[in-house]
Amino acid sequence: MNTKKVITIGLFALLTIGNMNAQKKPYLDKNKTIEQRIDLLLPLMTLEEKVGQMNQYNGFWDVTGPAPKGGTAELKYEHLRKGLVGSMLTVRGVKEVRAVQKIAVEETRLGIPLIIGFDVIHGYKTLSPIPLAEAASWDLEAIKKSAAIAADEASASGINWTFGPNVDVSNDARWGRVMEGAGEDPYLGSKIGYARVKGFQGETIADLAKVNTIAACAKHFAAYGYVEAGLEYNIVDISNSKLYNSVLPPFKATVDAGVRTFMNSFNTLNGVPATGNVFLQRDILKGKWKFDGFVISDYASIREMIAHGYAKDEGDATLKAVVAGSDMDMESYLYVTKLADLVKEGKVKEALLDDAVRRILRVKFELGLFDDPYRYCDEKREKAVVGNKANNEGVLDMAKKSIVLLKNDKNLLPLKKSGQKIALIGALANDKNSPLGSWRIASDDNTSVSVLEGMQQYKDNKLTFEKGADLVVGKTSFLNEVVLNTNDRSGFEAAIKAAKEADVVVMVLGEHGFQSGEGRSRTHLDLPGVQQELLEEIYKVNANIVLVLNNGRPLTIPWAAEHIPAIVEAWHLGTQTGNAVAQVLYGDYNPSGKLPMSFPRNVGQVPIYYNKYSTGRPTDSDKNVFWSHYSDVEKTPQFPFGFGLSYTKFDYKNLKVNKTSFAKGETVEVSVELTNSGNYDGKEVVQLYIHDEFASIIRPIKELKGFELVELKKGETKTISFTLTDNELGFYDNEGNYLIEPGTFKIMVGGSSDKGLESGFELK
Repeated sequence: MNTKKVITIGLFALLTIGNMNAQKKPYLDKNKTIEQRIDLLLPLMTLEEKVGQMNQYNGFWDVTGPAPKGGTAELKYEHLRKGLVGSMLTVRGVKEVRAVQKIAVEETRLGIPLIIGFDVIHGYKTLSPIPLAEAASWDLEAIKKSAAIAADEASASGINWTFGPNVDVSNDARWGRVMEGAGEDPYLGSKIGYARVKGFQGETIADLAKVNTIAACAKHFAAYGYVEAGLEYNIVDISNSKLYNSVLPPFKATVDAGVRTFMNSFNTLNGVPATGNVFLQRDILKGKWKFDGFVISDYASIREMIAHGYAKDEGDATLKAVVAGSDMDMESYLYVTKLADLVKEGKVKEALLDDAVRRILRVKFELGLFDDPYRYCDEKREKAVVGNKANNEGVLDMAKKSIVLLKNDKNLLPLKKSGQKIALIGALANDKNSPLGSWRIASDDNTSVSVLEGMQQYKDNKLTFEKGADLVVGKTSFLNEVVLNTNDRSGFEAAIKAAKEADVVVMVLGEHGFQSGEGRSRTHLDLPGVQQELLEEIYKVNANIVLVLNNGRPLTIPWAAEHIPAIVEAWHLGTQTGNAVAQVLYGDYNPSGKLPMSFPRNVGQVPIYYNKYSTGRPTDSDKNVFWSHYSDVEKTPQFPFGFGLSYTKFDYKNLKVNKTSFAKGETVEVSVELTNSGNYDGKEVVQLYIHDEFASIIRPIKELKGFELVELKKGETKTISFTLTDNELGFYDNEGNYLIEPGTFKIMVGGSSDKGLESGFELK
């Protein structure tokens, strides 16, 4: 057999089939631009097929099994076969994705492929730390790599679209979804949002065509992080100044990064649900920012406008959503049932549908789905990529960088590697499920490395484990409330005995992984259950305690902050939790994390944040009660934004500004000398803050406008430089206009938002 001839004939046959398809379906012609291909496809689509592209359904049956009979599953299946579905979510795994894609491509009239969405929030199967923890690293390259690992695994399992990054700025730890974002600061949040988009999608739009990238989705647009009282799904009532200067900048950063989709929000803004908000979606996003991707509703949020009291019925909700710019309906069932009739009745212009469908098709073409609908359906790649060694090494690196050392008064840390008797106490220390955190629906339960397993790798100490007390009662799940243990103290006695006999006690306490996330608002932010009581009982017999916190939000720990000598903020760190914690505790990794959210002293301070405003009476100038303060607690946080210690010591000196006076448009050059004066090599996040002392709209007392992660060997000194431009020195007025005003500016450079070296300059 002439193998070369057979291959040539095979290639000719494929090319011939491709040319035939291109003739029959001209939008499959790869030689044309994406916009030309859309121009060829749109006129071929019926009104119902256009509506179908705007309809997203959740997974609905065993797609590799028989067709469903009855109920919504059968309805969805029939809609899929008729080309009335543009996207599926929560369908995952190559076999399942291939099955639904096959129906869309091979059984519908036009063969338009599905885009497959999934909540890849902090990893797919191999989990990185929760996003709030990653933000504590302030390491943009590591965060970008973490997103790339997630994209690699998700795309290998058939997924090509993630509902992330969450770029909601929030300063209210009562809100459970702070675990999904980057914290309280819009500048840091903007940098991290940009990095995550690049990690998911690649450096350019062209990179979306690569098999290991996925389309990103900036959410929730907008202001979800400011829900009143930290209550999930609540209303939002904020000023325009807060909207333009705090809420919108991270979203704009994702547009600048090339994000291909946006998700609107459950909340209202100015009394209008975000899903039906023309101002947000038409005026700002698609108008002012010229965003050319598409907008998807949050889960059933179009229908929820009826419950809000904004839409009178299903038809009204559909009309208001499409007019406002919601391009795709996630699981409301309204576009697919109501939209075509609204067009036929003349209530909705078909041009609005054409615009929405063009945006959706654009992203599908960019992902290469028209050229190869099964490009994400390679079982060999799935097997080779998901959970592989490189990905585990990558999330371990991210986990170590996310840990924040909050206190180390007795120099208990790092632990000695030999000759110590260590008591490890706390149910979370031997938990392989909770450290995975919330929003990990593709990962398997009990797959995290526990802290006990991580510490057992260090074999030259005597390590004793005692649970002390259960944190939760019964099974936990993503869909149900966590039930806390509030009365079982039966393990206290054994834990106290172990602590008495130990040189050092390591206690792992905090929240279960499912105590934060969507639907997990809390009015108490202390250690839940009987953990605080356990901590105090152990302290009575051995004060040499290292408290390791596992949590998805800032906690109120005033007693621990006062009494416990060493505190480590370890968050929910994902798959490699135990190894990361152990390597930090034993000094094989010197902690370098800094807090992305302020920790309150008690819940009565919430919302609390560093970039607050002065008020007219900021200090006790008259020595009486009439100034801005609390009568029962300091108004400062327990641990401020940007705070984090190291096993070494960093000294700042010689802060310099290149001039004292600048014209508008000139760059301000700032430099500072940083010295590692301690006994360990280490990393420091050098932070630059400014304060515009007077302006047409009052400015915060401090605003982060630059940071750099610097690595120094012990004894080493480096000069760190920052450049401030109009982008850093201006602000938005209440109409969204960007202003750079003359005046005086203070600057501060240091290792935290609460203190540093100070200087200033004038802008003329």
